[in-house]
Amino acid sequence: MRVETKSAPHSPAELLGDAHPLLDQLGSPDDLAVTSTLTNAMEFSRVHDLASLRAFLDTYSAQVLQPIELPAIVAAHQHASRGEARELVALDQSLAQESIIRDFAAASCRVGQRQLSKLRPLRDQRVVQRYLAAIESGEARGWHTLVYGVSLAMFSVPLRQGLQNYIEQTARGFIERAVRSLHLPQTVGDELAAQRFIAAPKVITQALAATSTLQIH
Repeated sequence: MRVETKSAPHSPAELLGDAHPLLDQLGSPDDLAVTSTLTNAMEFSRVHDLASLRAFLDTYSAQVLQPIELPAIVAAHQHASRGEARELVALDQSLAQESIIRDFAAASCRVGQRQLSKLRPLRDQRVVQRYLAAIESGEARGWHTLVYGVSLAMFSVPLRQGLQNYIEQTARGFIERAVRSLHLPQTVGDELAAQRFIAAPKVITQALAATSTLQIH
């Protein structure tokens, strides 16, 4: 059963605060090293001009966002909506086998665990409490994508809206970081972000279609 509340946020960004993008949302001093780990793992340091930024975004989308992150969010949302705690924990365990995201697992799980702890007051939500217990026992890790999907389900945020927000916020995080470090005009960053946002609905449709046969190795 989902939680209905008059004070429920109206957008995923309001709902999760800093849970969705795994870049600039790591704002506290203690998390700066984690942010560095993530960007190094994704080879963001190789971005030195607009062309290499485009190539990085394409690589991230093709190797991480579309085949792993979006399907994981969708699957977590579905498991949480159906109260499938065991399946959610199994999904969490399967993500650990993905070599391409293993290098920034610490960053992902640190964010995810912090955000999931905010759902602890939902005592009547068995899937949340079981997931928290699995993390505390070491049975699960609390990937940020899975916590994001669970949170969307708990607060009845439309899944497509949540996925759109995830794509936009994550892309904007990479782009704004590059705009600052490369001293690119803000208009260039805005145009590049707009291109990603326009393509998002198609990417979301593909993720939704693929989730029914999701196989994370």
